[in-house]
Amino acid sequence: MMDFIKKEIGPELQIFEKKFETAMQSNTPLLDRIMKYIIKRKGKQIRPMFVFLSAKLQGEINESTYRAASLVELLHTATLVHDDVVDESLERRGFFSINAIWKNKIAVLVGDYLLSKGLLLSTTNDDFEHLHILSDAVQQMSEGELLQMEKSRKLNLSEEVYFQIVKNKTASLLSSACGIGAYSTSKDKIITNKMKTFGEKVGIAFQIKDDLFDYGKEKIGKPTGNDIKEKKLTLPLIYTLNKIDKPTRRRLIYILKNENKNPKSINFIISTVEAFGGIQYAKDKMIQYKNEALEILYSFPESSTRKALEELVLYTTDRKF
Repeated sequence: MMDFIKKEIGPELQIFEKKFETAMQSNTPLLDRIMKYIIKRKGKQIRPMFVFLSAKLQGEINESTYRAASLVELLHTATLVHDDVVDESLERRGFFSINAIWKNKIAVLVGDYLLSKGLLLSTTNDDFEHLHILSDAVQQMSEGELLQMEKSRKLNLSEEVYFQIVKNKTASLLSSACGIGAYSTSKDKIITNKMKTFGEKVGIAFQIKDDLFDYGKEKIGKPTGNDIKEKKLTLPLIYTLNKIDKPTRRRLIYILKNENKNPKSINFIISTVEAFGGIQYAKDKMIQYKNEALEILYSFPESSTRKALEELVLYTTDRKF
């Protein structure tokens, strides 16, 4: 699946990697060492792929597109570095996190540095629309994170609030990646907003897929039952809590609060969620959002780029990790 996408934007991704490395350089030896460490452990680059394909769908990829992809990655990396500090996480993608190696103070400053790099990249080149789109996403991500913190304490989350959190926390950045890519080649705000909506729907489907991993049997990047251990309320669990009888509901909430590290109790939650249709419900919702995204995509003329974007959408919901 990824081969077709790489064929469509492979050369652009290679050029982007070099440009991104340059964008992250620093004259401070410590910072430069940390930047090299970040580059070495980067992920699948899903967001730059969405930037380039959204751009190519509207026209020829240009310097503005490369800057757009760099801005998305700089801001995304900054939020990950800060997230690891907030979550006191010592690992990311099988590597030590920045805060695990260099401690919290330096990690926070590294996140700030990456943010400022993104801001400077845009302002120096007068990419003000890029900045406007991405600043909106950063605001939404912060609001989503705080909303989740506020609501999760009570373990009483409605589906409506769940989707609000997901839209802000996860989907807003993917939405921006598609919007900023489209704007870099079209300079058309109507098309940009259309692609932002497309990206948001893909982002929601992507998060539901992540939620489902917690109930899976596959060996994935994060351990099964991990969200339960962290008392995270995911869609399959929210659906189940709102559907089951009161005694079972009380038992599940008790486990989440007091026995969330106990393997037997975690298995009880997983099997209850499965029995009450929580997993199937989440799968159906994921497919609904995926189909809504594809519907927007199909409103554009058929092309190899559209096909590659379609493949990328399918990858987000069919992936194994």
